[in-house]
Amino acid sequence: MFFQNVALSGVVPQVSIIAGPCAGGAAYSPALTDFIIQTRAARMFITGPDVIKSVTGEEVTAEALGGPDAHMQHAGNIHFVADDDEQAILIAKKLLSFLPSNNTEEAPFVEGNDDVSADPELDDIIPVAASKAYDVREVISRLVDVGDFLEVQAGFAPNLVVGFARITGRTVGIVANQPSVMSGVLDVNSSDKGARFVRFCNAFNIPIVTLVDVPGFLPGVAQEYGGIIRHGAKLLFAYSSATVPKITVVLRKAYGGAYLAMCGKDLGADRVFAWPSAEIAVMGAEGAAGVVFRKEIKEAEDPVAKKAELVQLYRDAFSTPYVSAARGLVDDIIEPADTRRKVARALENLQAKRDLRPAKKHGLIPL
Repeated sequence: MFFQNVALSGVVPQVSIIAGPCAGGAAYSPALTDFIIQTRAARMFITGPDVIKSVTGEEVTAEALGGPDAHMQHAGNIHFVADDDEQAILIAKKLLSFLPSNNTEEAPFVEGNDDVSADPELDDIIPVAASKAYDVREVISRLVDVGDFLEVQAGFAPNLVVGFARITGRTVGIVANQPSVMSGVLDVNSSDKGARFVRFCNAFNIPIVTLVDVPGFLPGVAQEYGGIIRHGAKLLFAYSSATVPKITVVLRKAYGGAYLAMCGKDLGADRVFAWPSAEIAVMGAEGAAGVVFRKEIKEAEDPVAKKAELVQLYRDAFSTPYVSAARGLVDDIIEPADTRRKVARALENLQAKRDLRPAKKHGLIPL
Protein backbone atom coordinates (compact mmCIF):
# COMPACT_ATOMS: atom_id res chain seq x y z
CA MET A 1 0.00 0.00 0.00
CA PHE A 2 2.82 2.40 0.87
CA PHE A 3 4.55 1.63 -2.42
CA GLN A 4 1.36 2.37 -4.38
CA ASN A 5 0.85 5.62 -2.47
CA VAL A 6 4.31 6.77 -3.47
CA ALA A 7 4.02 5.52 -7.05
CA LEU A 8 0.86 7.60 -7.51
CA SER A 9 2.17 10.64 -5.65
CA GLY A 10 2.16 13.63 -7.94
CA VAL A 11 0.22 11.66 -10.57
CA VAL A 12 -3.30 11.66 -9.08
CA PRO A 13 -4.56 13.60 -6.05
CA GLN A 14 -4.82 11.33 -3.00
CA VAL A 15 -7.26 12.12 -0.20
CA SER A 16 -7.64 10.12 3.02
CA ILE A 17 -10.62 10.23 5.36
CA ILE A 18 -9.92 9.02 8.90
CA ALA A 19 -13.33 8.12 10.30
CA GLY A 20 -12.37 5.67 13.05
CA PRO A 21 -9.30 4.14 14.70
CA CYS A 22 -6.10 4.22 12.62
CA ALA A 23 -3.16 2.86 14.57
CA GLY A 24 0.31 1.48 14.03
CA GLY A 25 1.77 1.11 10.57
CA ALA A 26 -1.64 1.74 9.00
CA ALA A 27 -1.25 5.43 9.86
CA TYR A 28 1.59 5.79 7.38
CA SER A 29 -0.62 5.23 4.34
CA PRO A 30 -2.73 8.36 4.92
CA ALA A 31 0.47 10.20 5.83
CA LEU A 32 1.73 9.47 2.31
CA THR A 33 -1.38 10.93 0.69
CA ASP A 34 -1.84 14.58 -0.21
CA PHE A 35 -4.68 15.50 2.16
CA ILE A 36 -6.09 13.96 5.33
CA ILE A 37 -9.59 14.66 6.63
CA GLN A 38 -10.17 13.44 10.19
CA THR A 39 -13.53 13.26 11.92
CA ARG A 40 -14.08 14.22 15.55
CA ALA A 41 -14.68 10.59 16.47
CA ALA A 42 -11.49 9.29 14.84
CA ARG A 43 -8.15 8.54 16.51
CA MET A 44 -4.81 8.12 14.75
CA PHE A 45 -1.43 7.26 16.28
CA ILE A 46 1.52 4.92 15.89
CA THR A 47 1.46 3.65 19.47
CA GLY A 48 -1.63 3.92 21.66
CA PRO A 49 -1.95 5.29 25.21
CA ASP A 50 -1.53 1.87 26.86
CA VAL A 51 1.72 1.10 25.06
CA ILE A 52 3.08 4.58 25.78
CA LYS A 53 2.28 4.22 29.47
CA SER A 54 3.96 0.82 29.69
CA VAL A 55 7.10 1.97 27.88
CA THR A 56 7.60 5.58 28.99
CA GLY A 57 5.27 5.94 31.95
CA GLU A 58 3.44 8.84 30.31
CA GLU A 59 -0.33 8.95 30.75
CA VAL A 60 -2.42 10.38 27.94
CA THR A 61 -5.93 9.86 26.61
CA ALA A 62 -6.59 8.54 23.13
CA GLU A 63 -8.17 11.86 22.17
CA ALA A 64 -5.28 13.97 23.43
CA LEU A 65 -2.83 11.66 21.69
CA GLY A 66 -4.50 11.01 18.37
CA GLY A 67 -7.62 13.15 18.13
CA PRO A 68 -8.11 15.73 15.36
CA ASP A 69 -7.07 18.68 17.52
CA ALA A 70 -3.75 17.02 18.34
CA HIS A 71 -3.02 16.33 14.69
CA MET A 72 -4.17 19.73 13.43
CA GLN A 73 -2.77 22.09 16.05
CA HIS A 74 0.39 20.29 17.16
CA ALA A 75 1.56 17.60 14.76
CA GLY A 76 0.33 19.13 11.51
CA ASN A 77 -0.51 15.68 10.18
CA ILE A 78 -4.03 16.44 8.97
CA HIS A 79 -5.49 19.12 6.72
CA PHE A 80 -9.19 19.26 7.60
CA VAL A 81 -11.33 18.44 10.65
CA ALA A 82 -14.89 17.18 10.09
CA ASP A 83 -17.62 16.95 12.68
CA ASP A 84 -18.81 13.60 11.32
CA ASP A 85 -18.54 11.23 8.35
CA GLU A 86 -21.06 13.16 6.28
CA GLN A 87 -19.17 16.42 6.64
CA ALA A 88 -15.89 14.63 5.83
CA ILE A 89 -17.35 13.50 2.50
CA LEU A 90 -18.58 17.03 1.77
CA ILE A 91 -15.12 18.43 2.48
CA ALA A 92 -13.58 15.85 0.16
CA LYS A 93 -16.02 16.78 -2.61
CA LYS A 94 -15.28 20.47 -2.14
CA LEU A 95 -11.54 19.82 -2.23
CA LEU A 96 -11.70 17.65 -5.34
CA SER A 97 -13.78 20.29 -7.14
CA PHE A 98 -10.65 22.45 -7.27
CA LEU A 99 -8.30 19.72 -8.48
CA PRO A 100 -7.59 18.01 -11.80
CA SER A 101 -8.09 14.24 -12.07
CA ASN A 102 -4.39 13.72 -12.73
CA ASN A 103 -1.18 15.62 -13.38
CA THR A 104 -1.65 15.82 -17.15
CA GLU A 105 -4.96 17.68 -16.93
CA GLU A 106 -5.99 21.20 -16.01
CA ALA A 107 -8.08 21.93 -12.95
CA PRO A 108 -11.82 22.27 -13.60
CA PHE A 109 -12.82 25.67 -15.01
CA VAL A 110 -16.01 27.31 -13.71
CA GLU A 111 -17.66 29.87 -15.98
CA GLY A 112 -19.70 32.87 -14.89
CA ASN A 113 -17.25 34.55 -12.51
CA ASP A 114 -15.55 37.00 -14.86
CA ASP A 115 -16.34 40.21 -12.93
CA VAL A 116 -13.05 42.04 -12.33
CA SER A 117 -14.41 45.45 -11.45
CA ALA A 118 -12.52 47.50 -8.88
CA ASP A 119 -13.20 46.85 -5.20
CA PRO A 120 -12.74 50.15 -3.32
CA GLU A 121 -12.89 48.41 0.06
CA LEU A 122 -9.47 46.91 -0.62
CA ASP A 123 -8.02 50.44 -0.56
CA ASP A 124 -8.70 50.70 3.17
CA ILE A 125 -8.10 47.13 4.26
CA ILE A 126 -4.47 47.68 5.30
CA PRO A 127 -4.15 49.68 8.57
CA VAL A 128 -2.22 52.93 8.31
CA ALA A 129 -0.01 51.95 11.26
CA ALA A 130 2.60 49.47 10.03
CA SER A 131 2.51 47.62 13.36
CA LYS A 132 -1.26 47.08 13.34
CA ALA A 133 -2.56 43.64 12.41
CA TYR A 134 -5.36 42.63 10.04
CA ASP A 135 -6.80 39.36 8.80
CA VAL A 136 -5.35 38.50 5.39
CA ARG A 137 -8.35 36.25 4.72
CA GLU A 138 -10.38 39.43 4.23
CA VAL A 139 -8.05 40.33 1.37
CA ILE A 140 -8.29 36.82 -0.08
CA SER A 141 -12.09 36.80 0.02
CA ARG A 142 -12.17 39.99 -2.07
CA LEU A 143 -9.72 38.68 -4.67
CA VAL A 144 -11.30 35.30 -5.37
CA ASP A 145 -14.56 34.35 -7.06
CA VAL A 146 -17.61 34.91 -4.84
CA GLY A 147 -15.33 34.97 -1.79
CA ASP A 148 -15.02 31.18 -1.97
CA PHE A 149 -11.76 30.08 -0.32
CA LEU A 150 -11.03 26.55 0.95
CA GLU A 151 -8.33 26.98 3.59
CA VAL A 152 -5.99 24.02 4.11
CA GLN A 153 -4.51 23.24 7.57
CA ALA A 154 -6.27 26.23 9.09
CA GLY A 155 -5.30 25.22 12.62
CA PHE A 156 -1.62 24.46 11.97
CA ALA A 157 0.98 27.24 11.67
CA PRO A 158 -1.78 29.87 11.31
CA ASN A 159 0.81 32.59 10.66
CA LEU A 160 0.72 31.33 7.07
CA VAL A 161 -2.57 30.86 5.21
CA VAL A 162 -2.78 28.41 2.32
CA GLY A 163 -5.72 27.07 0.36
CA PHE A 164 -7.60 26.82 -2.91
CA ALA A 165 -9.83 29.32 -4.68
CA ARG A 166 -10.77 30.46 -8.17
CA ILE A 167 -10.07 33.71 -9.96
CA THR A 168 -12.31 34.27 -12.99
CA GLY A 169 -13.04 30.56 -13.00
CA ARG A 170 -9.44 29.31 -12.83
CA THR A 171 -8.27 27.30 -9.82
CA VAL A 172 -5.38 28.91 -7.96
CA GLY A 173 -3.40 28.05 -4.86
CA ILE A 174 -3.22 30.92 -2.39
CA VAL A 175 -0.23 31.38 -0.06
CA ALA A 176 -0.43 34.38 2.26
CA ASN A 177 1.25 35.67 5.39
CA GLN A 178 -1.20 36.23 8.25
CA PRO A 179 -0.35 39.49 10.10
CA SER A 180 -2.93 38.75 12.81
CA VAL A 181 -0.89 35.75 14.01
CA MET A 182 2.73 36.31 15.12
CA SER A 183 2.80 39.35 12.78
CA GLY A 184 2.96 36.95 9.83
CA VAL A 185 6.55 35.80 10.43
CA LEU A 186 7.86 32.61 8.88
CA ASP A 187 8.94 29.86 11.26
CA VAL A 188 9.71 26.13 11.10
CA ASN A 189 6.11 24.95 10.85
CA SER A 190 4.86 27.61 8.44
CA SER A 191 7.83 26.98 6.15
CA ASP A 192 6.95 23.27 6.00
CA LYS A 193 3.28 24.03 5.49
CA GLY A 194 3.94 26.46 2.66
CA ALA A 195 6.56 24.32 0.94
CA ARG A 196 4.39 21.23 0.72
CA PHE A 197 1.41 23.22 -0.53
CA VAL A 198 3.50 24.86 -3.25
CA ARG A 199 4.87 21.47 -4.30
CA PHE A 200 1.35 20.08 -4.56
CA CYS A 201 0.19 22.99 -6.72
CA ASN A 202 3.19 22.58 -8.97
CA ALA A 203 2.60 18.84 -9.39
CA PHE A 204 -1.00 19.39 -10.47
CA ASN A 205 -0.63 22.44 -12.70
CA ILE A 206 -2.28 24.90 -10.31
CA PRO A 207 -1.04 28.52 -10.53
CA ILE A 208 0.17 30.03 -7.27
CA VAL A 209 -0.86 33.48 -6.03
CA THR A 210 1.28 34.69 -3.12
CA LEU A 211 0.23 37.57 -0.87
CA VAL A 212 3.20 39.00 1.02
CA ASP A 213 3.23 40.80 4.35
CA VAL A 214 6.21 39.29 6.14
CA PRO A 215 8.55 40.96 8.65
CA GLY A 216 11.12 38.15 8.47
CA PHE A 217 11.91 34.72 9.84
CA LEU A 218 11.12 34.19 13.51
CA PRO A 219 14.29 34.73 15.59
CA GLY A 220 15.16 32.71 18.66
CA VAL A 221 17.20 29.81 20.00
CA ALA A 222 14.26 27.39 19.70
CA GLN A 223 13.88 28.19 16.02
CA GLU A 224 17.58 27.86 15.30
CA TYR A 225 17.79 24.54 17.17
CA GLY A 226 14.59 23.45 15.44
CA GLY A 227 16.30 23.84 12.08
CA ILE A 228 14.80 27.04 10.69
CA ILE A 229 17.61 27.13 8.12
CA ARG A 230 16.75 23.79 6.55
CA HIS A 231 13.00 24.25 6.99
CA GLY A 232 13.08 27.73 5.48
CA ALA A 233 15.16 26.33 2.64
CA LYS A 234 12.28 23.99 1.79
CA LEU A 235 10.07 26.97 1.00
CA LEU A 236 12.82 28.56 -1.09
CA PHE A 237 13.32 25.28 -2.94
CA ALA A 238 9.60 24.71 -3.51
CA TYR A 239 9.05 28.12 -5.07
CA SER A 240 12.24 28.03 -7.11
CA SER A 241 11.44 24.63 -8.61
CA ALA A 242 7.80 25.42 -9.37
CA THR A 243 7.14 25.85 -13.10
CA VAL A 244 3.45 26.79 -12.86
CA PRO A 245 2.46 30.48 -13.15
CA LYS A 246 3.61 32.32 -10.03
CA ILE A 247 2.08 35.69 -9.21
CA THR A 248 3.17 37.65 -6.15
CA VAL A 249 1.42 40.65 -4.60
CA VAL A 250 3.30 42.58 -1.92
CA LEU A 251 0.69 44.05 0.41
CA ARG A 252 2.85 45.67 3.07
CA LYS A 253 6.06 44.38 4.67
CA ALA A 254 8.52 42.33 2.64
CA TYR A 255 11.74 42.15 4.62
CA GLY A 256 15.00 40.28 4.13
CA GLY A 257 15.26 36.61 3.24
CA ALA A 258 11.63 36.05 4.16
CA TYR A 259 10.61 38.24 1.21
CA LEU A 260 12.57 35.96 -1.11
CA ALA A 261 11.03 32.90 0.55
CA MET A 262 7.59 34.32 -0.31
CA CYS A 263 8.39 34.09 -4.02
CA GLY A 264 10.24 37.28 -4.82
CA LYS A 265 11.26 38.08 -8.37
CA ASP A 266 14.58 36.28 -7.97
CA LEU A 267 12.78 33.02 -7.13
CA GLY A 268 11.09 33.00 -10.51
CA ALA A 269 7.88 34.92 -9.90
CA ASP A 270 6.32 35.63 -13.29
CA ARG A 271 4.59 38.78 -12.10
CA VAL A 272 5.25 40.82 -8.98
CA PHE A 273 2.74 43.49 -8.09
CA ALA A 274 3.04 45.84 -5.13
CA TRP A 275 0.50 47.98 -3.34
CA PRO A 276 1.57 51.57 -2.56
CA SER A 277 1.80 50.49 1.11
CA ALA A 278 4.53 47.94 0.27
CA GLU A 279 7.89 48.14 2.02
CA ILE A 280 10.55 45.99 0.35
CA ALA A 281 13.85 46.13 2.21
CA VAL A 282 16.54 44.14 3.98
CA MET A 283 14.90 45.01 7.30
CA GLY A 284 12.35 47.41 8.75
CA ALA A 285 13.08 51.13 8.71
CA GLU A 286 13.52 51.35 12.50
CA GLY A 287 16.03 48.53 12.66
CA ALA A 288 17.91 49.71 9.58
CA ALA A 289 18.09 53.33 10.74
CA GLY A 290 19.43 52.18 14.10
CA VAL A 291 22.30 50.46 12.28
CA VAL A 292 23.00 52.89 9.45
CA PHE A 293 22.67 56.06 11.53
CA ARG A 294 23.96 54.75 14.85
CA LYS A 295 26.59 57.49 15.19
CA GLU A 296 24.23 60.34 14.31
CA ILE A 297 21.62 59.13 16.78
CA LYS A 298 24.16 58.69 19.56
CA GLU A 299 25.61 62.19 19.10
CA ALA A 300 22.26 63.97 18.79
CA GLU A 301 20.97 66.24 21.55
CA ASP A 302 17.64 64.43 21.45
CA PRO A 303 18.40 60.84 20.33
CA VAL A 304 14.72 59.81 20.32
CA ALA A 305 13.65 62.66 18.06
CA LYS A 306 16.72 62.22 15.86
CA LYS A 307 16.03 58.52 15.44
CA ALA A 308 12.40 59.20 14.50
CA GLU A 309 13.58 61.72 11.90
CA LEU A 310 16.13 59.32 10.41
CA VAL A 311 13.68 56.41 10.43
CA GLN A 312 11.30 58.47 8.31
CA LEU A 313 14.18 59.53 6.07
CA TYR A 314 15.17 55.89 5.54
CA ARG A 315 11.58 54.84 4.93
CA ASP A 316 11.05 57.56 2.31
CA ALA A 317 14.33 56.77 0.58
CA PHE A 318 14.39 52.98 0.57
CA SER A 319 11.23 51.35 1.97
CA THR A 320 8.94 52.20 -0.92
CA PRO A 321 7.83 50.00 -3.82
CA TYR A 322 9.05 52.62 -6.29
CA VAL A 323 12.68 51.92 -5.45
CA SER A 324 12.09 48.20 -5.95
CA ALA A 325 10.25 48.85 -9.21
CA ALA A 326 13.18 50.90 -10.49
CA ARG A 327 15.46 47.94 -9.78
CA GLY A 328 13.22 45.46 -11.58
CA LEU A 329 12.04 43.65 -8.43
CA VAL A 330 8.46 44.79 -8.98
CA ASP A 331 6.65 44.71 -12.32
CA ASP A 332 3.87 47.12 -11.46
CA ILE A 333 2.68 49.22 -8.54
CA ILE A 334 -1.09 48.85 -8.43
CA GLU A 335 -3.99 50.27 -6.49
CA PRO A 336 -5.37 47.68 -4.05
CA ALA A 337 -8.85 48.01 -5.56
CA ASP A 338 -7.48 46.86 -8.93
CA THR A 339 -5.72 43.73 -7.64
CA ARG A 340 -8.26 41.16 -8.81
CA ARG A 341 -8.21 42.52 -12.36
CA LYS A 342 -4.41 42.58 -12.49
CA VAL A 343 -4.06 39.04 -11.15
CA ALA A 344 -6.78 37.71 -13.47
CA ARG A 345 -5.10 39.26 -16.50
CA ALA A 346 -1.72 37.84 -15.45
CA LEU A 347 -3.22 34.37 -15.08
CA GLU A 348 -4.69 34.63 -18.56
CA ASN A 349 -1.41 35.80 -20.07
CA LEU A 350 0.53 33.01 -18.37
CA GLN A 351 -1.65 30.17 -19.63
CA ALA A 352 0.93 29.24 -22.27
CA LYS A 353 3.54 28.68 -19.58
CA ARG A 354 1.82 25.43 -18.59
CA ASP A 355 2.70 23.89 -21.94
CA LEU A 356 6.34 23.77 -20.80
CA ARG A 357 5.69 21.35 -17.95
CA PRO A 358 6.96 17.76 -18.05
CA ALA A 359 4.48 14.87 -17.81
CA LYS A 360 5.43 14.30 -14.19
CA LYS A 361 7.50 16.76 -12.18
CA HIS A 362 7.87 14.97 -8.87
CA GLY A 363 6.10 13.23 -6.06
CA LEU A 364 5.17 14.85 -2.78
CA ILE A 365 7.38 13.68 0.05
CA PRO A 366 6.03 14.25 3.57
CA LEU A 367 7.81 17.21 5.17
